[in-house]
Amino acid sequence: MSRIAATFAKLGEQGRRALVPYVTAGFPQADITPELMHAMVRAGADVIELGVPFSDPMADGPVIQKAGEAALALGVGMVQVLSMVKEFRTRDATTPVVLMGYANPIERYEQTHSKDAFARDAAKSGVDGVLVVDYPPEECEAFAQALRSQDIDLIFLLAPTSTTERMKQVARLASGYVYYVSLKGVTGAGHLDTEAVGRMLPRIREHVKVPVGVGFGIRDAASAQAVGSAADAVVIGTKIIQLAENQPREQAIANVSAFLAEIRSALDALPANTPKNASGR
Repeated sequence: MSRIAATFAKLGEQGRRALVPYVTAGFPQADITPELMHAMVRAGADVIELGVPFSDPMADGPVIQKAGEAALALGVGMVQVLSMVKEFRTRDATTPVVLMGYANPIERYEQTHSKDAFARDAAKSGVDGVLVVDYPPEECEAFAQALRSQDIDLIFLLAPTSTTERMKQVARLASGYVYYVSLKGVTGAGHLDTEAVGRMLPRIREHVKVPVGVGFGIRDAASAQAVGSAADAVVIGTKIIQLAENQPREQAIANVSAFLAEIRSALDALPANTPKNASGR
């Protein structure tokens, strides 16, 4: 059982929702990330999504785009991201880490190293899952196989516009969890319609048998609770980046920690969750 599957299984037994914060690797300082990850775990994070900086992040809103640009300017690329995960693993052997990003950095890494080097090196570093925004399921069979051979989960996005056929395609390859993008558009944009989320998740669960996390538009305890009442996991990114932006190291960590502790408390105040999809890989 993967670390991700084990984490969701344990939370399911406890009737709790997973808290999944996202942070861009190398932001706001190039060397802050492992320390920030540990602080997020202490504040209640169950899974950490670590954004891989990329120059053309089509699905990211201006806040995360700016964070990625800042990290790139500091020299943070895939090699540095894997090194950050490896450093994190020296003190934390249990919290799942998911790399979230785009195909280009992965493909460039393999051009520099060798075919399937990314999956091998990600596993060695301690990566548990990979979410590639621009790898649709019909185009990544070989990539999925390479990750699976290293016991790394491949995580997919689903959206309000996803068709039944797309859900079936995702269900065939996905492991760990799926990430439902609750808004149309880019990260950090729009108004979260929690009623629409509640209507969509049963449709997804008809086809997808791994846990369903929901993100985009969750900014505070109230919105986290509203989403958590229906989802297996709550994913938060833009707000975390905003809390760290333009802050010195210790203040950035303190801001993010306090916010996540508040979200953790809000999720744990919900009635016990009956897991709809507790299966792993």
